[in-house]
Amino acid sequence: MSRITPTLQGLKDQGRKALIPYLMAGFPKPQDSLALMHALVDGGADIIELGVPFSDPMADGPVIQLAAEAALRHNVGMSEVLDLVRSFRQTDPHTPVVLMGYANPVESYNLVQGAGRFVKDAAAAGVDGVLIVDYPPEECVDFADDLRAHQMDLIFLLAPTSTEQRMKQVAQMASGYVYYVSLKGVTGSGALNTDEVEAMLPRIRQHVHIPVGVGFGIRDAQTAQTIGQVADAVVIGSKLIQLIEAAPPALAPAKARQFMAEIRQALDTA
Repeated sequence: MSRITPTLQGLKDQGRKALIPYLMAGFPKPQDSLALMHALVDGGADIIELGVPFSDPMADGPVIQLAAEAALRHNVGMSEVLDLVRSFRQTDPHTPVVLMGYANPVESYNLVQGAGRFVKDAAAAGVDGVLIVDYPPEECVDFADDLRAHQMDLIFLLAPTSTEQRMKQVAQMASGYVYYVSLKGVTGSGALNTDEVEAMLPRIRQHVHIPVGVGFGIRDAQTAQTIGQVADAVVIGSKLIQLIEAAPPALAPAKARQFMAEIRQALDTA
C-alpha cells in the first residue's frame, strides 16, 4: 500500500478534505523545486502532484505548458524528476507524491533505462502514485499491476463527458483516488460551475468507491471551500504556477506556503 490511502483515510476520519497542489518539477528552475515542495507541505498540502515536463501536454493550458517548457529548457526529464523525489524523501518520509504527466516520458525512460525500469526506479525514489493522462484503463492492465506490486497507485481522470461505461472501467483499475476534471477543456480554462460538479460526483460514486478529487478551475479559497463540501480532495495547479511565476525567486516558497495555508483554512472551516 502506498502512502495515499492511509493519508486520505486519516483525513476522512478527522472529517477533513485533502488538499493536493500541482507543481511542475524543475519550474521555475530545477534548484527551486525542492524548497517549493516543502513549502507546500508546510502550508497544509496533504499530497503533492508533481508534473513531469513534456513538450506536448494535451490536457494542459498555457500556464502549465509554459512551465513545462521552462523546465525542459533546463533539461529536466524523468531522471531529474525522480532525483527530486529522492531529495524530498530525505526530509519528508510521509507526504504522498504523485507523478502526473504523459506516456512519452515514461516510455522514453524505459527505452533508455530498460523495460520496466520506470516502475522500479519510481518506487525506489519514493513515488506513491502515477497519473498518466494518455494511458486509458483498457490499455494499462499490466502497468497497473506492476505499480501495485511496487506499492504505488495508478490514478485516472474522469471528465464531465465520461460515460457510465468509462466510469466502470476506471473503477476496476484505479487505486488511491480518482481525479475528476471539472471543466470541458484544458487546465486553467473557463469558469468552474460548482453546481455541475455537485451533480456529477454522485454519478461517479455509483461506480467509484475510492476518494474523488476535483481539479481544473479551482483558483481561490472560496471555490476550494465550495468544492470541498462535495469532493474528497481539492486539486490546485494553474493558479499556484502563476503565483510562483509572479513572485521573486527568493520569495516564491513563502508565497506558495501562504497560498496553501489560505486554502487549507478554507477547507477546514467548510
